[in-house]
Amino acid sequence: QVQLVESGGGLVQAGDSLRLSCAASGRTFSRYAMGWFRQAPGKERESVAAISWNGVSTYYADSVKGRFTISRDNANKSVYLQMNSLKPEDTAVYYCAAAGGVTGPTRLEYEYGDWGQGTQVTVSS
Repeated sequence: QVQLVESGGGLVQAGDSLRLSCAASGRTFSRYAMGWFRQAPGKERESVAAISWNGVSTYYADSVKGRFTISRDNANKSVYLQMNSLKPEDTAVYYCAAAGGVTGPTRLEYEYGDWGQGTQVTVSS
């Protein structure tokens, strides 16, 4: 099990960039695939990006491909989401999640057993 704390959210204008960070605690962080999800008001939570345990493989939702980049630093037990060219439709609460027993990047929510508390990202037009 890992504990996750997100940071880096905020209010920005369309076209701006933000970098979300997720700090993990727990000895086995490097064994977990990691993912970022988001939930906009009135909508279901959706997968945004995911990364394999070793950072080699990644997954991106079509809506963010080419704009967002997921990365991880296993030595510092952290995962990041660099978000560029933000759009108003990116407004949501963003969650970091860890998938124990999963090595490759996965967009499947049920494979993630540990979640952070979320950080708000608001993009104004």
